[in-house]
Amino acid sequence: MDKFLSNRKAILFFSLPALLFYIGLIFIPIGFAVYYSLLDWNGTVGTEVFIGIKNYVEMLTDSQSFFLQAMKNASLLAALSVFIQIPISLLLALAIAKKIKGEGFFRSVYFIPVIISTAVLGQLWIKIYHPSNGVLNHLLNAIGLGSLTRGWLADPDVVIGALFFVMIWQYIGYHMLLLYSQMKSIPITLYEAAEIDGASGAQLACKITIPLIMPMIKVSTVFAIIGCFKSFDLVWVLTKGGPYHLTEVPTTVMFRTIISQTRFGAGSAMAIFIMAICLVLTVLIMRFFRVENYEY
Repeated sequence: MDKFLSNRKAILFFSLPALLFYIGLIFIPIGFAVYYSLLDWNGTVGTEVFIGIKNYVEMLTDSQSFFLQAMKNASLLAALSVFIQIPISLLLALAIAKKIKGEGFFRSVYFIPVIISTAVLGQLWIKIYHPSNGVLNHLLNAIGLGSLTRGWLADPDVVIGALFFVMIWQYIGYHMLLLYSQMKSIPITLYEAAEIDGASGAQLACKITIPLIMPMIKVSTVFAIIGCFKSFDLVWVLTKGGPYHLTEVPTTVMFRTIISQTRFGAGSAMAIFIMAICLVLTVLIMRFFRVENYEY
């Protein structure tokens, strides 16, 4: 085995098919997308006109494209994910990792929104938010808060909050399970030793659990932020970016540009920009979110 691992030609020979597949699946489409982003083209018929970086300049300067508004919304959603979604997921993971009664049940229940189709979840929340027959407005009326009832997905004052609540709620169970799985890998002897020394539950969490699962918290942070900038399906089902483009995210603007406006070049520029933002954010998080990998 050592002789084989030291043979670079053999390693290259056996890894070449996977490498070629990866290049064909990832880098070649990206290359075509970069090329298309430099064109004025409808994506189907007609002459391809090379216009350089004009699509990028228009995307970042034209207020009618709503791309900058979409980037602001995605940035807000990313901040909410980091400061609300992940902390809630961490608290839930800490709670169920203590070998409570029904641990498996709670673990499964929290994860259900992740495995249900986004289209189904969208339709469910459309019914909950419905202005006249929705569960939420009926509940507010029942507890004497009828003045707060409204069309949650049509009111410009609350629609962004109503949408982001659903998006954050959907993936709390996902991050909870990631953190929970990391917690279960921590040796119980560490906790037993700390308890003998008189450590409280809060001290166990702050001094042992959280430091040891910090690498997974970093991974969850990356997933949460990148997911916000490439989210599409739930936004499209619930609001399609409305009302008045207030709930646009980068992917909905890109989709509408390509499909509705048949501007394939401009849409490709948005796709490349979204990919670049995700790559830059990932590098920044990995660089500045420095954590120690403990051996235990």
